[in-house]
Amino acid sequence: MPGGLQGAARIPELKRRIIFTLLMLAVYRMGVQIPTPGINGQALGAFFAKNAGTIFGMFNMFSGGALKNFSIFALGIMPYISASIIFQLLAVVVPSIEALQKEGEAGTRKITQYTRYATVVLSLIQATFISIGLESMAAPTGNAMIVITPGWSFRIMTVITLTAGTCFIMWLGEQMTERGIGNGISLIIFAGIVARMPSAVVNTIKMASAGEMTLIMVPILLVMMAGVVWFIIYVETAERRIPIQYAKRMVGRQMYGGQRSHLPLKINMSGVIPPIFASSIMMFPATIGGFIKIDWVQRLSAIPAWGSFWHTVLYVIMIVFFCFFYTAVTFNPVDVAENLKKNGGFIPGIRPGKRTSDFLDKVMVRLTVIGAIYVSLVCVLPTILISKLNVPFYFGGTALLILVQVAIDTISQIESYTVMRNYDGFLKSGKIGSR
Repeated sequence: MPGGLQGAARIPELKRRIIFTLLMLAVYRMGVQIPTPGINGQALGAFFAKNAGTIFGMFNMFSGGALKNFSIFALGIMPYISASIIFQLLAVVVPSIEALQKEGEAGTRKITQYTRYATVVLSLIQATFISIGLESMAAPTGNAMIVITPGWSFRIMTVITLTAGTCFIMWLGEQMTERGIGNGISLIIFAGIVARMPSAVVNTIKMASAGEMTLIMVPILLVMMAGVVWFIIYVETAERRIPIQYAKRMVGRQMYGGQRSHLPLKINMSGVIPPIFASSIMMFPATIGGFIKIDWVQRLSAIPAWGSFWHTVLYVIMIVFFCFFYTAVTFNPVDVAENLKKNGGFIPGIRPGKRTSDFLDKVMVRLTVIGAIYVSLVCVLPTILISKLNVPFYFGGTALLILVQVAIDTISQIESYTVMRNYDGFLKSGKIGSR
């Protein structure tokens, strides 16, 4: 039996799904190269060249270069992700949304529909602020304005173009999820981040050649990057396995239960949600300062500026807070304990019911502490590399977490699909299938 990725090429349907996914990603990358009308490309490129090591460089990496080109996909898929997170959090406080989640497939379709509407609304708001903000921006040298013809015609055209681009990306992602392999939305973000890596390598080589970076720093950076990637993979795949024992019970004349199992608890239960939330909040003062030209507002917005001491401190505090908050939202120890009790399961040495829920809650608090420290270290890494070591690219943080998690998830889906198809073929060709 072919196993894992080696058997993927032998399954025609899986090959079609992989090819379809690659074609959709190619369409996305083509759209990134189509610029929005009314933009001075040279002035915008000069602006991003000066601000490559700031928050603009980070978001340009997330969009796969679409923000630097100000293409029709400049907003990327972030409005859809923000809308999805909002509805996940609303399910905790709004009973009607929580009821929809419990309705199964029908409720999921309804929530997906609401998420699409919220994506359009968020895209309209973000595109409006971006179009207004671009009109006051100029290149760092020569004072060439980024917007060629400012005014309402440019604003309306930009809002419609960017909103339509985000809706098209959302459709691409859903098609990849349904007809391809892996999660389409995650793969779009993955492709955007990976697409910026060649330019980062070229910039590093140029800096080393020009003497701005010592040659000995290049192998040190490579070793450090490999170590960080290994560390992230190790933590993301690590889990605490709680042993579960099921009691024996008689159903008719058959004896069921008695087997042992385990409850896997990940160290980083919250995933990439905490740094995404924290980054969004940390961007808010800078956004306000960019639009309100008042002296005291400018001074306040500059305090948590990217790369500063206070930015790092506040960023870590918010990451820790959202790690605990999102873990509490997604994992309910009381519900887990009740489900174990209903199915005749128990943790050896722990009484079912409240004692079990208290034990699970204590374990999750300890795991979340470790997970919050891990996420904070990874997300602070880009600030240290760029500001202290003069690294000419954004490495680490949310981008690296997304890369590793999407790669692990996609490979796992391919392997699961391969194993499932091989078992299907075995049953159809064997004696069980012939009966």
